[in-house]
Amino acid sequence: MSKKYFGTDGIRGRVGVYPITPDFMLKLGWAAGMAFRSMGACRVLVGKDTRISGYMFESALEAGLSAAGADVMLLGPMPTPAIAYLTRTFHAEAGIVISASHNPHDDNGIKFFSGEGTKLPDEVELMIEELLDAPMTVVESSKLGKVSRINDASGRYIEFCKSSVPSSTSFAGLKIVVDCAHGATYKVAPSVFRELGAEVVVLSAQPNGLNINDNCGSTHMGQLQAAVLAEHADLGIAFDGDGDRVLMVDHTGAIVDGDELLFIIARDLHARNKLQGGVVGTLMSNLGLELALADLGIPFVRANVGDRYVIAELLERQWLVGGENSGHIVCFQHTTTGDAIIAALQVLMALKRRDEGLAQSRQTLRKCPQILVNVRFGGGANPVEHPAVKEACARVTTAMAGRGRVLLRKSGTEPLVRVMVEGDDEAQVRGYADELAKLVAEVSA
Repeated sequence: MSKKYFGTDGIRGRVGVYPITPDFMLKLGWAAGMAFRSMGACRVLVGKDTRISGYMFESALEAGLSAAGADVMLLGPMPTPAIAYLTRTFHAEAGIVISASHNPHDDNGIKFFSGEGTKLPDEVELMIEELLDAPMTVVESSKLGKVSRINDASGRYIEFCKSSVPSSTSFAGLKIVVDCAHGATYKVAPSVFRELGAEVVVLSAQPNGLNINDNCGSTHMGQLQAAVLAEHADLGIAFDGDGDRVLMVDHTGAIVDGDELLFIIARDLHARNKLQGGVVGTLMSNLGLELALADLGIPFVRANVGDRYVIAELLERQWLVGGENSGHIVCFQHTTTGDAIIAALQVLMALKRRDEGLAQSRQTLRKCPQILVNVRFGGGANPVEHPAVKEACARVTTAMAGRGRVLLRKSGTEPLVRVMVEGDDEAQVRGYADELAKLVAEVSA
């Protein structure tokens, strides 16, 4: 059964455009509360990132949940993985995150976590969708949900992050620049690294509701690159608006992407006989990652793009580590979902154990040239399925003769087709990517 509202990462869109409206969020809170209550007593945690619309949607969700008889615990601005963690530790039935992740402030969305801190099962999402089409009711007054606020949420999460590295860990002597994207990590991330002994220079940690992800964070790395060089720092760490993505910058100012960070973490676990199986990447993971892991004898499989698919593959195989080149990295040995701060700490520990800098540690992985072009389309027929596009993809794949690959896919969160071509000849790869992107734009017109 297909879903009407839920995409690959919850419900997301432009603020004020249905369904990202206050009236829908009221009904969504009620529907979610009714669904969770059907499974027993119901307590729901609600957190958000720093975008201005979060206040509006928090109030609407709170009212809907209360009307359904669900108790609500408000966390305020907290990273998405913190809500997953706190949902588990408070033994709540569910967690709700109000966030549009790496998108600009005029987008927003809703993500759900189960009581185990994982993505909601499909059957629960379908139950919520069925209730969204039912008339809204209100439980009798004596059974309305109560609302409270958790005041020590930040401190709890900071300690949890620190617990992912040995208690004796000290990053004294390490100078890092941390870009918080004016987002949900703006309080907790600098504290984590400082409390572990690092010298921390903080960027983009003054959220005003409108500046989240605005020319900063993991989607705009220029500011961090410049700061690492200007500060003569050992490395830089960039988070996205809700704190589930991380990218880094080495001391030379070069960007280190999710594939490289995933490799550094996996190699460290493998060297200590703690990897437990292999690594899960995605269809977008660089071919170089697969080859570098193969050289170490580490199995590698590709899931569909999206952290829920990476997590599903990890669970099925009972493996521990997976991620995306965008910086979603899952470390199941520590937590239940992608967590940017946890992943960054694992990278720092791996560097410390090898007594290497980030620039040196990444050299073992030689990435193949990979060109990604985003093509906006009107939201009608899927251009990827157009016969002319399919024929062109087949022709390009044949022409690369096993020395590369082509991937076209619709974004799960935006009206974009992502055109990716990868191979060993950068000029050829770029030419093919531009050719396919142009064709997608033409058939979308």
